[in-house]
Amino acid sequence: MTPDLMEQGAKRLQAALEQPVMGKTESGGRNAGYGRLSTVGEVDTTHGRILYLEDVSVSFDGFKAINGLSLDIAPGELRCIIGPNGAGKTTMMDIITGKTRPNSGTVFFGSTIDLLRFNESQIAQMGIGRKFQKPTVFEQLTVFENLELALKTNKAVKHSVFFKLDSAQSDRLAHVLQTIHLADSVIRMAGNLSHGQKQWLEIGMLLMQDPKLLLLDEPVAGMTDEETVRTAELFLSLKKHHSLVVVEHDMSFIERISEKVTVLHEGSVLAEGTLAQVQNNEKVIEVYLGR
Repeated sequence: MTPDLMEQGAKRLQAALEQPVMGKTESGGRNAGYGRLSTVGEVDTTHGRILYLEDVSVSFDGFKAINGLSLDIAPGELRCIIGPNGAGKTTMMDIITGKTRPNSGTVFFGSTIDLLRFNESQIAQMGIGRKFQKPTVFEQLTVFENLELALKTNKAVKHSVFFKLDSAQSDRLAHVLQTIHLADSVIRMAGNLSHGQKQWLEIGMLLMQDPKLLLLDEPVAGMTDEETVRTAELFLSLKKHHSLVVVEHDMSFIERISEKVTVLHEGSVLAEGTLAQVQNNEKVIEVYLGR
C-alpha cells in the first residue's frame, strides 16, 4: 500500500460510480449484468464471484507479460498464486489495482464494476487493498498512529486537525490490533518493529479501510519461522470476512493456508487445484517446482 492512495480518489469515485457501467464479463458460463452500484462501496457478488479476469493480455516492448489470463475469485476465498519469476504474478496485481492497463481483456470487481474504468486511488477506495513485498509504514509514527491514519475518513487538512476517534472507530482499531498481533506494541514507533511486525502493521492499515479484497505479494518473505506461522493464522482468520489473493514462493507457507492454488507461467494459467494436485502436475514440475 502506498500512502498517497489513502488520501486520494473519494470524490472522483463518487462521481464515477454514479455513471452506468458500459461493459460486461462472464465466468463459468455466467454473464455479468449491466448496471451500476446502488450504494457506493457495494459490490455485487450474486454470481458467486468477487473478481473476474477474462482473456487479459498486456505487453511491454513486445514482451507479453500477461497472455490471455482468465481467473476468478469467490467471496471469502483465500487463493494462492504461485509460479516462476516472470510468470506475471505482480503484473496481474498491477492490472487489478489500476497501476497497469491491459491491452485487451476484461477485469471486473463483482459483477458490475469494470475496474478498467478507474484509477489506482479510486480502486483502493472501492475496497481492494494491496500489500507490496516491502512493507510501507510510517516509521516515525507509532503503531496506533499508523492505524489511525489509515482509517477511511475525510483527509482534508481542517478535518484532520480536529479529528477524534469515535467509539466505533476505537473498537475497530482495538480489534485490528488484536488481529495483527500488535496489541502489546500500540505505542511503539513503527520504525522499531521487526520486519515481520511491519508486515503485520501494513496489513492492519489495509484492514482499517475495511477492504473486500486483499492482494498480498510475498507477505512472508524475510520473516522468521515463528512470524510465518502467525501470519498463516492471521490469513486463515481473515478469509472469513475478506477475499484474499496471496502470491508467495514459500511452499511450506502455501501448504498451511491453501485450499485452491493457481500456477501462472508466461502470463497465463498453467494449472489449478489443490496444492497436492499442482505439485504432481508434470507441467508444473517442469517449469517451476523441479524434481
